[in-house]
Amino acid sequence: MSPLVLALISIFLWSSLAFLGLKLQHLPPFLLVGLALMIGSICSVPRLSEWRAATPKLLTLGIFGLFGFHFFLFIALRNAPAIEVNLINYLWPLLIVVLAPLILPGTVLRSRHIAAAALGFSGAVLLATGGKFQFNLQYAFGYACALVSALIWSTYSLLSKRIESFPSGLVGAFCALSGVLSLLCHMMFEESKSLSYTDCFWILMMGLGPMGLAFFTWDTALKRGEAATIGSLSYLTPLFSTALLAATGAGTLSTLTVIAMILIMGGAVLGS
Repeated sequence: MSPLVLALISIFLWSSLAFLGLKLQHLPPFLLVGLALMIGSICSVPRLSEWRAATPKLLTLGIFGLFGFHFFLFIALRNAPAIEVNLINYLWPLLIVVLAPLILPGTVLRSRHIAAAALGFSGAVLLATGGKFQFNLQYAFGYACALVSALIWSTYSLLSKRIESFPSGLVGAFCALSGVLSLLCHMMFEESKSLSYTDCFWILMMGLGPMGLAFFTWDTALKRGEAATIGSLSYLTPLFSTALLAATGAGTLSTLTVIAMILIMGGAVLGS
């Protein structure tokens, strides 16, 4: 399977997070992420033998990426408005494009990659804010955490390509350890919450899809493909997410949304 197809599978799965998040918005975030990541580790059961390739360095990388990303994102959401936090967090595809030459030796950053990422980010800004946003310095800590979250995911993605020797099945160990740490954060920072059978079903869907399989296809895509191109494509995530919410009746398509979609699609085509 080609790297672009694998990347699109991850992007499509991640686009379901907003829909699944609405179904589970009554649950504490660290509990939700912890359970989903633990379930996500199950996706590596057929490749469990690859966990033996784990080293302290690789496990640190995995925890840095999967746990670090979600930890700082949730801290940001606790300390700043969600619209601005999501807007800053959408910088990670752009950061993948910009940081690729610094982290991956021999990578050539073409002007079309920069233009594609800029178009994608412009579309993401419109989707995330509806054309209305303002930054307030009183939320500076939350904004900083959102930026750290974006930096973590972009650098984790690039470093996982640079360290090509580890098998993708090891991502299951990353999910398991990050899930345990998230559940520890739940016990320390959040109130306990009982789960219904419906909750368990949606958590299972989240764990097997955007918080499970998506990490494996993303890892393989980056190792096989060109990081800058895949980074440009990543802005399809908010586009697909908005379309899914509209299709399920959880959102609407406005003129502004259509313009944003055109910008994102233009960036995706240009970047690929």
